[in-house]
Amino acid sequence: MAADEGIKQLVSTLPTKPDCNSTTNLLYQYQGFWYHQYYLEHLIAAQTHFTPEPNTTILCSYPKTGTTWLKALSFAITTRTHYTPSQSPLLSRFPHDCVPFFELAPSAARNKSLVATHIPCTSLPAAAAASGCKLAYICRDPKDVVVSLWQFLRKQKKEEDDAEDADMGIEEAFEQFCEGNSFAGPYWDHVLGYWRACLEFPERVLFVRYEELKRETERCVKALADFLGCGFSLEEEKQGIVQGIIDLCSIESLKGLDVTKNGRFAPTDSMPYTIHNSSFYRKGEVGDWRNFLTEEMGARLDNIMADRFAGSGLGLWFSASNQETTN
Repeated sequence: MAADEGIKQLVSTLPTKPDCNSTTNLLYQYQGFWYHQYYLEHLIAAQTHFTPEPNTTILCSYPKTGTTWLKALSFAITTRTHYTPSQSPLLSRFPHDCVPFFELAPSAARNKSLVATHIPCTSLPAAAAASGCKLAYICRDPKDVVVSLWQFLRKQKKEEDDAEDADMGIEEAFEQFCEGNSFAGPYWDHVLGYWRACLEFPERVLFVRYEELKRETERCVKALADFLGCGFSLEEEKQGIVQGIIDLCSIESLKGLDVTKNGRFAPTDSMPYTIHNSSFYRKGEVGDWRNFLTEEMGARLDNIMADRFAGSGLGLWFSASNQETTN
């Protein structure tokens, strides 16, 4: 869906900043967050036109926090009565195609019970709150997020520019992230929006921590299934259905598929570029930031997050995350 002239006019009036991290030169500030023009135009259109059903679940995330993994798990859980792991559409279709971003692919998302978004909670379409639909949000240690986002956009920028000088340093990307000016940032406000919604509407909003999903995958997958309204029976557990879904949706499994190796992500014809599906997977490890950031950089970001999360109840979550990356 192409943006109409009214949306384009609105976007042209917004504050902008250069983006060191992307093929797109500018980031536009809208409702307190920063976006590339193409994405923002679709976001604004979705605020008016997207209307979920009461039984819809929206998988919400900041980029590079476990989005693809959450999509794969949720899709496999909700379709398990139709497909065994060996028959799953995930073997031939990318998770972003199975669970479309409603702001980028509104036609594909229409009438779907499972959709996804990177939109902050405070900017979700009003119809989402009015419908009573559920939100499942995944977050991750910001130090790993900034590295994963840098690697993803760095690879994309090299593909688009086809030049070695298209590379950008981690220091520059880190600084932009710490200032809150990266895509969909500030990260802390993105997290806090969904955290507060979870506290206010715990029956409608699930808050998932990537590190916990990695450490206690089976328990988290069963909790996700319960939230999605299709919990596992004791018989299914005995039959190994839970573990079968975990294995199907593992990074190792999904990375090796032909659709990952050779497919490309292009949710709409108007998207100005396409993305290799393989770009959405890297290591998925907890604490990999130590291979790219200095201890001083890590401590600086920790302090920023501790200050931003103060009084929210997220301090305990953040402390636990830091503890896991040091063990």
